[in-house]
Amino acid sequence: MIANLIGGFVSILIGVSLIGPLAVTVNDVTTGINSTGGSCVGFEGDYTQPGCQLTLAASWGATVLKLVPGFFSLGILGIGLAVTYSSLRQAGVL
Repeated sequence: MIANLIGGFVSILIGVSLIGPLAVTVNDVTTGINSTGGSCVGFEGDYTQPGCQLTLAASWGATVLKLVPGFFSLGILGIGLAVTYSSLRQAGVL
């Protein structure tokens, strides 16, 4: 039981610590900041700027990509609930 709690706590801690960097990276990609720190400006069909392919190619791709941090957070929440449930069940509480 203790091993499950410790393993679950470590996985939740790692997952929660990755939410911030993931959100920043997704925000940089979807708002049009390229790999050199400049903004992505161009016309339709100009996909040559490094790091600007998603922003200049399809707006729906940026919209879908913005959902990733939310679903990642829901996954971490699910891990927390599963670890809590399994530990309480092994302890005989549930």
